Amino acid sequence: MTTAAVRTPVPSRSPTGPIPSFARRPVLLVAGAAVALLLAVAGRYGYFFDELYFRVAGEHLDWGYIDQPPLLPLLAKVQIALFGDHVWAIRVVPALLAGLTVVVAALVARELGGDRGAQTWTAIAVAGSPYPLWVDHLLQTAGVDILVWVTLCWLTLRMLRTRDRRWWVVFGAVGGIGLQSKNLVALLVIALLAGLVVAGDRDLLRGRHLPIGLGVAALLGGSAVLWQATHGWPQFAMADAIAASTLKSGWGTYLATFAPFVATLLGPFVAVVWLCGLAGFFRARWRPYRAVGVAFVVVCLLIAVSGGFPTYTAGFLPVLLAAGCVVAGDWARRGRRVVRTAVLRAAIGLNVVLVVAAGLPLVSPEALGHGFLFRLNPTLSRQVGWPELAGQVAAVYDRIPAVDRPHTAIVTGTFGEAGALDRYGPEHGLPPVYSGHNSYLGWGRPGPEVTTVLAVDLGPEITELFMRCEPPVPVADTAGARTITAGKTLVVCRDPRAPWSALWPRFGHTDLGY
Repeated sequence: MTTAAVRTPVPSRSPTGPIPSFARRPVLLVAGAAVALLLAVAGRYGYFFDELYFRVAGEHLDWGYIDQPPLLPLLAKVQIALFGDHVWAIRVVPALLAGLTVVVAALVARELGGDRGAQTWTAIAVAGSPYPLWVDHLLQTAGVDILVWVTLCWLTLRMLRTRDRRWWVVFGAVGGIGLQSKNLVALLVIALLAGLVVAGDRDLLRGRHLPIGLGVAALLGGSAVLWQATHGWPQFAMADAIAASTLKSGWGTYLATFAPFVATLLGPFVAVVWLCGLAGFFRARWRPYRAVGVAFVVVCLLIAVSGGFPTYTAGFLPVLLAAGCVVAGDWARRGRRVVRTAVLRAAIGLNVVLVVAAGLPLVSPEALGHGFLFRLNPTLSRQVGWPELAGQVAAVYDRIPAVDRPHTAIVTGTFGEAGALDRYGPEHGLPPVYSGHNSYLGWGRPGPEVTTVLAVDLGPEITELFMRCEPPVPVADTAGARTITAGKTLVVCRDPRAPWSALWPRFGHTDLGY
């Protein structure tokens, strides 16, 4: 006697009714507008601090680096090969990532029962938020990370609705790609699994598909983890440096400011919207999806306990903003509909205007010197002043006697300075550039023929390593914009006190660099 296998039917309805159709045209229009805007301003300022690092790291491709997995250096190398060695060239993929994030966020709203209006407002709200707009203006690990987080949350919601465990395989593939960009995605996976155990459909955790999905993640992302394991887990040193930065004012200040910081990460005008979305996961209407709300709480707790940056929660926030747009859309349709709809539109509209004006390079670099935009978005000032730094380094180098120049090297305190001089130094005839910052330490050191060093922002301790050092020369803030190069010094030192093989480890340090 044989029995036919009975397959659990896949529901076609969300907890709030039939799942709506995808608002393809308005969502894609908004996503396309975001991509076009980012591409239009991609070359307005200069390279971001980290982009200069990725550019050089792309010439030293590896399975991992001290401070990151290998995906971003690979993207930098590929984009430069395709589009040329320009600042805008390495920002093409980030702009596309922003558009994809907008689309997936709208799919989250759809999964939660959001109609075409809710999906459209989600697309507008997410496209006009700092995450992804500010992040994807630049080539940063966070750009890939945010898209991965939003996608993993969408897949989890879809599994909770359809109860189709086969989505675990896709989940694992996306998570594995995320591991090649930022190890932080492991925290989200842990939180989502915890949410399913505490408040979700535990039946999704049974069967072979979850182990297969984890295997796919290990296959696609395991090389980056393996590199860390075989190199002494340098990422932990980076985590310690981050914790030291966030906790420099003490645990009390850190914990007191954590929640307000997270609440305003997407902009002040939509804070209530995404908080309503978070609350929605804990109401009866979305009871089947509560695991996602629990996962956000777990993420916040894990980040806070470890002393991580509050911005590490950013990948989750577009999901909550999408949920909030569904809740706000329902609220706007009740009671005084015209007034409520106007309030929702005004909140999202004002947020978009603020974020675009404060986060993208629309004003002249000189306007940054007034301080307001610098304090609101420091990444702007970290894109200004690099060519001027190269020019001033060249001026000091030209004063070195011609007989000493063949025996001169440049050593910088951070990978940003080293990357800037690698990019702009050749046009000034500058010698090779070295740095002990993070992975730069292993990309070469001065040879035995080097007896003179032009040190860029290495501090007074550099004088202990050489027999003679000239008085420091301050780097002028020629851009007048509180640039990242302002306040640094240039020092020429001669005759190292020991061979470079012995001296070079003393230049090594692992930290953020700013």
